[in-house]
Amino acid sequence: MAGMSFFIDTTRCTACRGCQIACKNWNQNGASMTKNLGSHQNPPDLDGNTFKLVRFSESEVNGKPVWYFFADQCRHCLEPPCKDAIAGHVDGGVIHDEETGAVVYTDKSKEAPIDDVRGACPYDIPRAREDGRIVKCTMCLDRVKNGLIPACVKICPTGAMNFGARESMLDLAQKRLADLKAKYPKAQLLNPEEVRVIYLVVDDPAKYHSHAVASLGMGIDRKLALRRLFRPAKVMARALTLG
Repeated sequence: MAGMSFFIDTTRCTACRGCQIACKNWNQNGASMTKNLGSHQNPPDLDGNTFKLVRFSESEVNGKPVWYFFADQCRHCLEPPCKDAIAGHVDGGVIHDEETGAVVYTDKSKEAPIDDVRGACPYDIPRAREDGRIVKCTMCLDRVKNGLIPACVKICPTGAMNFGARESMLDLAQKRLADLKAKYPKAQLLNPEEVRVIYLVVDDPAKYHSHAVASLGMGIDRKLALRRLFRPAKVMARALTLG
């Protein structure tokens, strides 16, 4: 499948949070009220003003503390279940860009319940703003369409963040994985055949984040699928009635 992809090498991430700030700056997102929960992670979670969040997880290995850093963002799934969830409520709530593969929500997304959309996402990404609009990473589609790379990739000082043609990113990811396998036998790429944001981790993905890999049991349910199936007929019936 063509289009664009990210490759995020967590072994090169220093948790500087440059990507997090660059994302917020480019999207002109405001600050969110936050609080200290005993971690350097801030804010505590994704929200309507935070599309990318560097997650900090502390673990212990052989009696020594180990940090796992994970720059969490929308995965831009090849077959996005959130698109189906929104389409079950409103037309035009999501743009799935054919050229890049970016999944971008429109203002119409506010007509879909956030619980349905967030519940359909296997990575627990979508969030709602106070005005009801559902938001997340846009792949910096406005930048990419003008020949620029996403803001988070542009700012990354260590090469942890990479972006380009999908096949090139898959090749880069596989090469880096091969380089690390000898030292880190648990090294793996997370859901590379399903998403456009491909993470390389060197330990159990759950140590990085509870939703680092796709969660089983998530996605649109039967009720939502039926709503989407019959919604066009309801819209047509309403139009005939008004006519």
